[in-house]
Amino acid sequence: MSGRYGCCWLGSTDARICHRNMSGHAERSGESDVNDEPETSGGQTPARAPHRGRARRILDVVDERLGIGALGYAVPEHANSLAWSLGGVTAAAFGILVVSGILLVQFYSPTPETANQSVRGIVTDVWGGSVLRGVHFWASQAMYVTAALHLIRVFVTGSFKRPREGNWLIGVALFALITLALFTGTVLKWDQEGFEALGHNVEIGDLLGGAGFWFSAEFANQVSILVRLYGAHVVILPGTILVLVTLHGLLVKRHKISPHPSLPADSSGEQASAAEPTEPFTHHLRRIGAFGLVLAGVLGILAVFLPPPVGATPVAGIEVTRPPWNFWWLYTLEDWFGLPAILFAEVAFFIILAAVPFADRSRNRLWRRRPVPIAAGLVLVLGILTLTLLIFFIPVKEHLGGLG
Repeated sequence: MSGRYGCCWLGSTDARICHRNMSGHAERSGESDVNDEPETSGGQTPARAPHRGRARRILDVVDERLGIGALGYAVPEHANSLAWSLGGVTAAAFGILVVSGILLVQFYSPTPETANQSVRGIVTDVWGGSVLRGVHFWASQAMYVTAALHLIRVFVTGSFKRPREGNWLIGVALFALITLALFTGTVLKWDQEGFEALGHNVEIGDLLGGAGFWFSAEFANQVSILVRLYGAHVVILPGTILVLVTLHGLLVKRHKISPHPSLPADSSGEQASAAEPTEPFTHHLRRIGAFGLVLAGVLGILAVFLPPPVGATPVAGIEVTRPPWNFWWLYTLEDWFGLPAILFAEVAFFIILAAVPFADRSRNRLWRRRPVPIAAGLVLVLGILTLTLLIFFIPVKEHLGGLG
C-alpha cells in the first residue's frame, strides 16, 4: 500500500512522519518518471522521434569512418541544369566505358595475328556481344562530345577564372586523354582503319625523335606495339583519367560551383550569391544519375540500330580509309601540308586551350563583356568544324611511308 491508506493505521505523530516519507518517495519516483516520459505541453504529449532504421545506422557507421557526409556540401540552384551537369554526364559515360570495357577484354586477343578475328568473334559468337561492343563504341563518342561541350560551356560562362584555373588545366588534360583513348581504341580493332591509324602513330613518333620513343615499334622488340597500345587503352589511360577526374571533383568541392554569369555573385565575384537557393551535392548527384540513365538508354538504342562496323583484316602498303570523325579536321590539314601537320596542329590546339585562363584574366564572366576571348574561341571552333566538313570534298591520299 502507499499514500495515506498505507499510514492510516498509525498514530497522528507517526502518521505525519509516514506521509512525509511517502511524499519524498513520490517526488523521487516523479524524477525518474520525468526521464521516462516526454514532457507535456498544453496537455499534449509530443510524438516520439522516429526510430532510426538499420540502413540509416549502417550509413552513419560508414560515414563516421569514410566521411561520405562531406558530399553533402551546398550546390547552387543553377548548377542543376543539363548544361552545368555536362561534366557529370561525361563521368557517367566514362563509367559505362569502364564496365563495358571490362566485359569486352574477356574476349579480345591483343595480338596482330588474332585481334581482328577476336573482334569479329565478339560480334558473332558472344551472346549480346554486338550490343556490348556497340554500347562501348557509342559511349566513347558520347564521352568525347560531352567533354568537348563541357569545355565550351566552362569557357563561355567564364568558369575557368580565378580561383579555378587549375581545374581548367585538369579538364584540358582529361580531354587530351580522351582523345588518346579514342585513337588507341581505333587501333585495337586491327582492321584497315586501325592499321593505318597505327601507321600515323609510328611516323609521328619518328617526327618526335627521342621524345617519341614509346611510339616506336623498336622500343620493345619482344612485344608488339599493338600489345603496348592495348595496355595503354585498358590500364594507363583509364587509370590516369580516373585519378584526374577524382582531383577534378575535389577541386570543385574546394572552390565550389562557379557563379552563373547572368546571376548576382558574392562580393568577391568568385562564388554564387548567398541569396541563391542551394541543395546538397548528393541531390545534384541524383540528377546526374538520372542523366546517366537516359544516356545509357540512348547508347543501348544506338548499339542495337547503329552497331559499329568491323573492317576486314588489314592489308599493308596501302592507305584507303579516312580516320574516325573526331580526327577529320587533322586529316584535312594532313592532306594540305603533310603528316607533320597532325603533330603541330594537335600541339597548337592544346597549347591554346591551356593558355585560356592566363589570356582571359578579367573578372568579367558574362560573354558579352568578353568580346575578344569569345571571338577567338568562336574562330577556333568554326575553323575546326570547317576543316572537319572539308573532308567530304577532298580525295583520300596516301601520306604514310612506313605502312609496308
